[in-house]
Amino acid sequence: MDKKITIYDLAKALGVSAGTVSRSLNNHRSISDKTKQRVIAKANELGYQTNKFAVNLSTQKSNTIGVIVPKLNSIFMSDVLAGIEKTVNEAGYNLIISQSLEMMEKEKLNAKTLYNSGVDALLVSLAYDTNDFDHFAYYIRHNIPLIFLDRVHNLPNCSTIIINNKQAGFEATEHLIEQGCKNLLCISGNLKRNVYSERLMGFKEALAKHQMKFKKSNCLETELDPNDVPKVINYIKNQKQAIDGLFVASDTFAAHCIKALKKEHFRIPEDIKIIGFNNDPISELVTPPLSTINYPGYEMGVLAGQSVISQLNGSLDLQPANSITLRHQLIIRESTHI
Repeated sequence: MDKKITIYDLAKALGVSAGTVSRSLNNHRSISDKTKQRVIAKANELGYQTNKFAVNLSTQKSNTIGVIVPKLNSIFMSDVLAGIEKTVNEAGYNLIISQSLEMMEKEKLNAKTLYNSGVDALLVSLAYDTNDFDHFAYYIRHNIPLIFLDRVHNLPNCSTIIINNKQAGFEATEHLIEQGCKNLLCISGNLKRNVYSERLMGFKEALAKHQMKFKKSNCLETELDPNDVPKVINYIKNQKQAIDGLFVASDTFAAHCIKALKKEHFRIPEDIKIIGFNNDPISELVTPPLSTINYPGYEMGVLAGQSVISQLNGSLDLQPANSITLRHQLIIRESTHI
């Protein structure tokens, strides 16, 4: 393995001091342009690589921001990351992105690794089973900005960025009721997480408003994984009272349900009306096109990026009470409306 070139190697090759090399590489005004050009040329010739962490030791900044998300294969989360990256890159920061794969233990490991890497801030969307938050304590203790988005938890000196999931769940459910649905099923993700528990709360409130009693059979908790679809279809087929409306917490899972229901000769929306969540591209590609709740992922990412940069610049001090709520939108398509 080739020896890594240091500023001392450059200094020896050029016959100057290591301090001159360092100041030249950092474009210091005390060094002449001619010397800077000599140093840069020799650095390129020998393959010198700047150690960004060493360069920033004096300011204690790495110019990197850590992000932990549940999974990278989510269209919604891809939109969020795109918004974050654009915003922080424009401010001179880079991202280190990791995924928990919906496991608290991996989330803990990621949080520790990012902390040890010297990130200046951390953005997190929680894993399904996270119920212990001690792995974020060292960020809080050392005043490293920590922001939760989408799947959130309130911790001291941390802010959250969300939509009003309860209201969104209410609007989706009320739309189904207004289309004539009498026996509704909420197909939820893991109810330990705020996004799914709050959508279920909205579902229940809409039923109550329209004098429809919520029963345990009106909610089916799943992992929103395609492997869960057969369980969902069997559940629907085995109900004594026919289910005529589905509120599904994910567009992708709703699309899988539509495909499976059609194979079982259910007509959509005549026999069963379906509304999803997120407004993923698949919601317009599936047949019939899927009614949904638009969840502004890219805008959430941009806002998360702006918030963390503002904190790092000292122009914004977000507290847990400062939960930022983005607007959602009900989008009606053929899966619920004839």
